[in-house]
Amino acid sequence: MNETIKLPFYARIALILVGLIALFYIFYVSQDIIVPVIFAFIFSILLRPVMQFFRKLRFPHVLAVIFTVLIFVLVVLGIIIFLSVQISDFTEDWGMIKKNFTIHLSHLQEYVRAHFDISRREQQEYIDSATKDTMKTGKAMLGTTLLSFTDTLMSLILVPIYMFLMLLYRTHFMKFLCKLFKSEHHAKLEEIITQIKIAVKGYITGLIIEMVIVSILTMVGFMIIGVKYAILLGLLTGLLNLIPYIGILFAGFLSIVASLTGSPDLSIILGVIIVNFIVQFIDNNILVPMIVSSKVEINAFISILGIIIGGAIAGIPGMFLAIPLIAIMKVICDRIDFLEPWGYLVGDDLPKTYQWRKIKFPLYTYENSATVHVAEEIKKPLFTVTSTVPKPEEGTEESKPNKPSELP
Repeated sequence: MNETIKLPFYARIALILVGLIALFYIFYVSQDIIVPVIFAFIFSILLRPVMQFFRKLRFPHVLAVIFTVLIFVLVVLGIIIFLSVQISDFTEDWGMIKKNFTIHLSHLQEYVRAHFDISRREQQEYIDSATKDTMKTGKAMLGTTLLSFTDTLMSLILVPIYMFLMLLYRTHFMKFLCKLFKSEHHAKLEEIITQIKIAVKGYITGLIIEMVIVSILTMVGFMIIGVKYAILLGLLTGLLNLIPYIGILFAGFLSIVASLTGSPDLSIILGVIIVNFIVQFIDNNILVPMIVSSKVEINAFISILGIIIGGAIAGIPGMFLAIPLIAIMKVICDRIDFLEPWGYLVGDDLPKTYQWRKIKFPLYTYENSATVHVAEEIKKPLFTVTSTVPKPEEGTEESKPNKPSELP
C-alpha cells in the first residue's frame, strides 16, 4: 500500500532546513572532490553541441568525445601560455615600476607634509609600523596561496578527465535517472533536464560573451590612453571579471601597477581609473542585465547571498559556481509542487520596465514561464452590522443563511 504522508508546514520547513545544512556541510567537507566534478558537469553541458557536431561528421562516439575535450584543453592551454609570455615581459619592467612608484610616493609625502604638517620622517615611521606585522602575515599568506594554487592546479587537471567520462557515459547516466523515477514522472524529468541545460548553457555562454566584450573595451581604452600592456591588462580584466566583486578590484589594482611601467605622469593612473569605471558602468548596466541575468532569472538578493555563501564554503570556485547551482535549484523547485514557493523566492518577479517623469525605461524584458505572477485581486472579507463572519460568495449554500438577528 503506497500512501503519501502529508507532513505539517513546520515539519516540512524543518526538513528542508536540515537538508540544506547537511548539503552545505557535505559540500564544505568534500569541496576538493565536488568542485572539479561540478566544473566538469557545467563545461560538459556547454561543450555537448561540439560533440554533436563531430557525431554529425560520423565520428565514433569515443573519438567525438576525445576531440571535444582536446579542443577545450587546447583553448585553455593557449590562454595560459599567452598570459605567461605577457607576464614574463611585464616582470622585466619591475625596476621601472619601483622607480615610478617611488616618485609618486615622494609627491604624496610632500603633499601630506605641506597640508597636514607631518614630516617625512614621521610618515616613514607610520609606514614602517603599519607594515611590520604585514610582512609576517604576508609570508604566511604566500605559503597558503601557493598551497591553494597547487590544489587548484590539480583540480584543473581532473576537470578534463571528468568531462571525458561524463560525455562518454551520458546515456548511461540518463538511463540511471529514468530507472530512479517512475514512468509517469519521466515527462517532468525530461523537462527539468532540458531546462537545466538551457539555464546553464545560457549563463556560461553569457559569461563568455561578457568576458570578451569587457576585455575588448578595456583593451581599447588602455590603448587610447597609452598604457603599455593594454592587451594583457584587457584580457586579465575580462578573466578576473568572472570572479564576482573582488575580481574587478584586483584587475583595477593590476592595471594601476602596470601603468607605472611607462611615464610617471599621474594622468595615466587617472586615465586607467576612468577607463575601468566606464567599462564597469557599461558592464553592470548593459551587459549583465541583457546578457547574463536574463539567462538565469535570479533576483539580486539571492545572487549576492549565494555568492557570499559560496565564497565562505569553497572560496573563489564557490563564488563562481554559486549562480549556476542556484539556477539549477530554481529549475527543480519550479517543477515540483511543494517546492514551487522556493523557486518563486529565488526568481525575479519585478516589472521589466519602469517609468520616471512620464519616461518609460526598458529593463531588457524576458519571458519567465516559471515565475508566478499574482494577477487576481484578493477580495477583502465583508463584515455586516449583525455578524463578524465574512460574507460568503453568492451562489453557494453558505450564502443562504437564516434571517439575521436584529440588534437590541
